[in-house]
Amino acid sequence: MAAKRKRIPRYGTAEINGHTYYRTTIIDAEGKRISLYGKTREELYDKEMEALEQIDNASFRRKSPTVAEYGEKWLTMQSVHVRATTLTDYTSKVRRHIISELGDKHIADVTLDDIQVALVPVSKKSASVYKSVIVLYKSIFRAAKESRIIDENPTIYLTAKGGGVPQTDKTALTDEQAEQLLSAIKGLPPYVFVMIGLYAGLRREEILALQWDSVYLDTDAPYLTVRRAWHTEHNRPVILTELKTKAAERNVPLPVCLAECLREAKANSTSEYVVANRDGEPLSYTQFKRLWQYIVTRTTKERAYYRYEDGVRVKHTVKPVLGEKAAHNGKVVYSLGFEVTPHQLRHTYITNLIHASVDPKTVQYLAGHESSKITMDIYAKVKYNRPDEMVKAMSGAFAQWDADAV
Repeated sequence: MAAKRKRIPRYGTAEINGHTYYRTTIIDAEGKRISLYGKTREELYDKEMEALEQIDNASFRRKSPTVAEYGEKWLTMQSVHVRATTLTDYTSKVRRHIISELGDKHIADVTLDDIQVALVPVSKKSASVYKSVIVLYKSIFRAAKESRIIDENPTIYLTAKGGGVPQTDKTALTDEQAEQLLSAIKGLPPYVFVMIGLYAGLRREEILALQWDSVYLDTDAPYLTVRRAWHTEHNRPVILTELKTKAAERNVPLPVCLAECLREAKANSTSEYVVANRDGEPLSYTQFKRLWQYIVTRTTKERAYYRYEDGVRVKHTVKPVLGEKAAHNGKVVYSLGFEVTPHQLRHTYITNLIHASVDPKTVQYLAGHESSKITMDIYAKVKYNRPDEMVKAMSGAFAQWDADAV
């Protein structure tokens, strides 16, 4: 069967510098009239088809949604499939790391180079944050491709390998450090927060969402229930009743010291929240940072502040000396020769459970770990990071061999 011949229009002609050319006009994507010329009708036809295809592509790209528009649409679609806490995490990262960088670009115009440049600030975050942002990029652009919003997916060769700042192994506070910390902040706003972290192992978002209706102090064995999570949006607190995982919902027994601390705190509280601001409301992000600053200012960590001198902003560096009073606040004594993070309190709790020979399954439950792998990774590092524990384990393993040899 003969190949179908293309129908070539009967173009007009034009004389240019003594030569005759075939000529036609087209309207580009911006509505402008453009003239095309060819020595032959076939040449002009090919030029016209190529130009029209380019115009269609440009028109398609301009009609495609922006990254901000499609990103928000994608988040709305996810709300049907994921937990509220997961959606909150997605929303924060998409808006902060994707929309803020590429939001104004049409999604069909975004290239791999654009994305890699946008990822530069994220590469200075932790490796886990970097990886999660990569996953979000891939998910959004894959959805756009499947919905025929874009022709090509620029993220197919995007990888999280080697990206972000590697996280150092978490270290627990020693018994002496924990005592020093509690002594330094006794009677100060962060004291109850620190006690709950050290002796109940709750995450920051669990402590800041804890209400007195979840603390049972009048039973034979006092305990608290984790049933809410704290989050902030635009610096305002949001209390979620749906936790990120089912394992996070748990009952945690209270040791005597923590039970006594909470009884005293409850007697003096006028809020439904265990840790609250002056108005009895949950803390905003800024308020929590201010709360934690009571601890930071008492450490020997080098810090800087700025002061205007003769109209010039001058940087000053403070190098605290253990045991000395702060130069500008005599009530503050540099009594902590180590740094502390909120998560370190929880890690100390889990570490102490392991050192007390609590079985891994119980540790997993009390910590609220969804995966036993998380618990066992910590268990292995903690249990056998001490020579004395390793000797005990080895002695037990080879005891029977020694007996058989005799």
